Amino acid sequence: MSRIYNFSAGPAMLPEEVLKQAAAEMLDYNNSGMSVMEMSHRSKYYQAIIDEAEADLRKLIGIPENYKVLFLQGGATLQFALIPLNFMFKGKADYINTGVWTKKAIKDAKLYGEVNVVASSEDRNFKYIPDVKKMKFDKDADYVYMCDNNTIFGSKYKEYPDTGDIPLVCDMSSCFLSEPIDVKKFGVIYAGAQKNVGPAGVTILIIRDDLLAKPARTPLPAYFDYRIHAENGSMYNTPPTYGIYICGLVFKWLLKNGGLEARKKANEEKAKVLYDYLDSSKLFTPYVDKEYRSLMNVTFRTPSDEMDAEFLEGAKKYRFTNLKGHRLTGGLRASIYNAMPIEGVRALVAYMKEFEEAHK
Repeated sequence: MSRIYNFSAGPAMLPEEVLKQAAAEMLDYNNSGMSVMEMSHRSKYYQAIIDEAEADLRKLIGIPENYKVLFLQGGATLQFALIPLNFMFKGKADYINTGVWTKKAIKDAKLYGEVNVVASSEDRNFKYIPDVKKMKFDKDADYVYMCDNNTIFGSKYKEYPDTGDIPLVCDMSSCFLSEPIDVKKFGVIYAGAQKNVGPAGVTILIIRDDLLAKPARTPLPAYFDYRIHAENGSMYNTPPTYGIYICGLVFKWLLKNGGLEARKKANEEKAKVLYDYLDSSKLFTPYVDKEYRSLMNVTFRTPSDEMDAEFLEGAKKYRFTNLKGHRLTGGLRASIYNAMPIEGVRALVAYMKEFEEAHK
C-alpha cells in the first residue's frame, strides 16, 4: 500500500528516505549486532550517534560556540515550567501571548514569579501577531518569552522583537528547521521534535552559556536543572535514544538537500500553492490575517461545521488524513511541514477545487 498524505500537526510525517534508512538499520546498526533501540546510552556506538547529531545540528543552523545544545524529554510543555524555574533570576518576566501554548506557558510561569503580558492577540482570537515595534519591555525582566509559530491558529512572526539586553526565549516547536535561524537573537530556543525534526519524545534546547552560568533562584531537583543536563552532555539520565537517532538522520537529510535556505524556499512554494487557492476561493476562508500566516500550519474554514465534516469525510477517498482543525478552534488545518512534498499540497488543492465546484 502506498503512503498517505498525512497533514497532521504532530506527530507529523517524516522524510521517506529517513524512514527507509531507519528500517534498513533496525536490526543491526553499523555492524553492532543490535538495534539503536537496544543500545546502552553509555556505549561507544551511541555516544557517536548523539555527538554526530549535535555536530550536524550545529552545522545546519550555524549555532555559535557559546550556546549549549540539549536533547531532553518532556516536550515543549515541560519547558513552560522549566524556563521560569531556571531563568527567573529576579522573579519577573515579560510574555507575548499569541495562542494556546503561550497561555499555558503564562499560567505555569505565574507559579514561580511575576508575569507581565506585554502584548496579546487574544482580542481577535489569535488571528494575528501583535506589532513587535510597539512592544515595551520591563528593563528588570529576566527574559522575554514568545512562541514563534502558533500551530493551532496558524500564525507566525515575520520579525522578532528587539529586547535589547533582555534574553529572548522562543518556543519554535512547529517551525524549527523550516527556515534559517539567527541564533544570536535568542537567549534560549526550544522545540519539540515531532513536527519537523523527528518522532515525539525528543525536545531540543539551544541555550546561551551566560544563562547557564547563573544559579537558579531556588534549588531545583536535578532533572529540572538545565545546568546539570549541559554538564552531562544530555546524558544525566537515559535520553530518548532512538528518537535522537532519528533526529540525526533528519539533520543529515536536510544538509544533503540544501540546508535551511533550500527548505525555506520549498516551504514557501508549498504554502503559496495552498494560500493562493484559499485567497481565490468563494467557499473556503483562511483564518489568519494575511501578513501573519504560517508556512507550516494552514488554517481555514468552510461556511459551516457540517460542511467541514463533509469535507473531511470526502478527503478519505484521496487518502488525506488529519485535516481536522484543533479541538479548541474547529474548522480545518493542513500542516505542511518539511517532509510534506509539494505533490501532497497540489493534490489537496485539487480536491478542494472539486469540493467547491460541487457546492456552488
